[in-house]
Amino acid sequence: MNIDEVLEMLDEMLDKAPGVPFTAKKVALDADKVRDLLNEIRLSLPQEIKQAKNIVADRQDILSDANKEAESIIRKAEERAKIIVSNDEIVKEAQARSTEILNQTQEKCKNMKIEAREYIEKILDQTESLLSTNIVAVKKTKQAVRMANKNPQSTN
Repeated sequence: MNIDEVLEMLDEMLDKAPGVPFTAKKVALDADKVRDLLNEIRLSLPQEIKQAKNIVADRQDILSDANKEAESIIRKAEERAKIIVSNDEIVKEAQARSTEILNQTQEKCKNMKIEAREYIEKILDQTESLLSTNIVAVKKTKQAVRMANKNPQSTN
């Protein structure tokens, strides 16, 4: 029997016990039965205490396991957060580097266009100068041919 059952039996004994004459709340109990029940409580008490200690120990183990699990989850979450932050920083660095490379490339392209225009202009100026020189030479030759045609005697 456990303590609750024994206490329930004591309670029933009190309810069923005959009242003491001339008193309002006093009852007559069988002393041997009460002693037997008290001995039953004394015998059950160590077992009940042992069970209570086991429950408390189990509770401590459960709480300890839960705390370890919670710490593990928190640690994993923190590690994941660090990875995410790290990845975010890597992405930001890559974007910044990409923007820098794009700006440098655009600047180089702009400079190459300017240099190409200047080179083309220089070549065209040289070609124009050469053509002008050749035109002058052609005009002189043409003039010389006209003069030679007017004076046929100078030819042998």
